[in-house]
Formats: sequence, structure tokens, C-alpha cells
Amino acid sequence: MGAFLVLLVAASPAAAASSRCHSGDKAALLAIKAALGNPYHFASWTPGTPCCDWYDVDCDDSTGRVVGLSVFQDANLTGAIPDAVAGLAHLQNLRLHHLPGISGPIPPAIAKLSNLSFLTISWTGVSGPVPSFLGALSRLAQLDLSFNSLAGAVPASLAALPNLYSIDISRNRLTGSLPPLLFSRAPQEAYLRLSHNNLTGTVPAEFAAVNFAQIDLSRNGFTGDASTLFGRAKPAQQMDLSRNDLSFDLSGVELPEQLILLDVSHNAIYGGIPAQVANLTNLNFFNVSYNRLCGAVPAGGNMASFDAYSYQHNRCLCGAPLANPCK
Repeated sequence: MGAFLVLLVAASPAAAASSRCHSGDKAALLAIKAALGNPYHFASWTPGTPCCDWYDVDCDDSTGRVVGLSVFQDANLTGAIPDAVAGLAHLQNLRLHHLPGISGPIPPAIAKLSNLSFLTISWTGVSGPVPSFLGALSRLAQLDLSFNSLAGAVPASLAALPNLYSIDISRNRLTGSLPPLLFSRAPQEAYLRLSHNNLTGTVPAEFAAVNFAQIDLSRNGFTGDASTLFGRAKPAQQMDLSRNDLSFDLSGVELPEQLILLDVSHNAIYGGIPAQVANLTNLNFFNVSYNRLCGAVPAGGNMASFDAYSYQHNRCLCGAPLANPCK
């Protein structure tokens, strides 16, 4: 009976997948290792062992194909992203994170990964544009290119992706305006993080139809009216529009009921603060400072949670917690 049990364990799908280790996947991984100079990080990547057992590699239990490659937190890895990554035909998740020695542009080889759903290249020395060929990744759901040295515009090709719902390209050197149809095909609530770039232009009117759960446009050069991002029924929980040159009347804006964070500081927003803000029970960060707001600060509800810092440097706001009472 004991021998029979051992045979059952050995024949389990996970064990079988590990022992199979597709030869094409193994060849691609070894080519990636060689292209990066055979660094110690990939010491477990040896020809005599199954590639599904290698560090940073994930395989599908039933097929044995490599579906995930996650390389992170190694300052000793240097070089460009190898073209050999294109050989991982079944890859669904590629994560290159906190690798400051990885440089050069994002290679066109990435566009050949037709099964890719999650692409992370963050906290690296990667430069060049956000490539338009990413629009060929029809299954892409999440794109994280944050904390790099990317320049140029956000490519309009991203708007054609039917499964894309999360984009983070914050902390780069992006310029230009936003593609108006971005997230127009998003299958669910959308997440957009573009802070700390040099983006300009207006917030696209088409964004009014997008169900943003999180939107961070802070520290750019956006201008004009962003009021269409708001709405009582919108699912937004975090909205950071701070440090732009946005200008619109806040008085008539209806705030999303689920808001946890709202920062519109350092803009040219005018009007008054909507009384509704006092009734947002989940709100724990609120900042409208450095604008052109007037009128009374709403009272009651959760307003006691926010001190004068939230309102300072406005034209004529009055009432607690500000020092000047309303007349």
C-alpha cells in the first residue's frame, strides 16, 4: 500500500508538470540568463534541473508551461531586457521589479507574448517611450511601468485593449496629453496612476463614462475642467488631482459616496466646498488647500477629522477649523 501511495504522489499533476518542463521554455530561460551575463541571481537555473523548479519561475500545473516570471530586488542585475523573453510563448505574468541596473528601452519582443495578462517593469533604469506595440497584447489586464525613466506620450494604442483596467506609469518623464478613449473598453472598475510626470492638456471628456476606482493625476500640468470625473454614483475611492492647473467650480460637484481620499490641492479650483463632504463616512483624507475657494467650510459629520491644513491658502473660505469666522 505504501508503494502505491508513493506512485500516486509521483503522478500528481504538479509533479508531472515539474518533471516535464517544456524544452522551448527552458531554452528561452537559459537564453535570458546568458543575455544578462549569467548572474548569480539565476544560480538555480541549470540545464540538469526542471525549469519549473527554478527560482522566479512559475508553471501551469496541468501543462508544465512557464506562465510566470518574477524577477525582483537585485541591484546586481545589469543589462537590457533580453529579446529571448519572446520565447516564453505561454507567459501570463512578467514582473521585473526593483532592478535599477536594467536599462535600455522596452524591447519589441514583449509584443510577442500574446498570453500576457500582467506586465510589470517598475523601479528600473528602463528608458525610451512607452511603446505603442503594447497595444498588441490583447489579453493585457494590468500594466505597471512606474518608477522608470520613460519619456514621450501615453500611446493611444492602449485604448484598444479590451481587458485593460489598470495602468500605473507614475514617476516617469511622460509628456503630451491623454488618449481620450483610454479605458473606454475597460471590463470593470478602472485604476489610473500617472503622478509625477509632465503630462499636459485637459482631462478627456470621455473619462466621464469611465468607472474609476482610483485615479491619480497629481504633479503634472493638466488644465481645465476635471469635474466630469466626479459623480455621486461613481465607484471612486481615491482621487488625487493635486498640483496641476485645473480650474472648475467645485460647488456643483457631487462627490462619490465611497471616497476614502480626495486631494485637489494646488490647483485653480473655485466655488465652494460641497456640503455633502460632511456625510462621506469613509473619507479619511481631504485636502482642498491652495485653490480659489470661497464660503463656509461644511460642519458636522466627519469634518472634525480635518484640520486647517486641509483648507489653507484659499481666497475666502471661512469657519472652523480656520481662524476667520464666517460673517
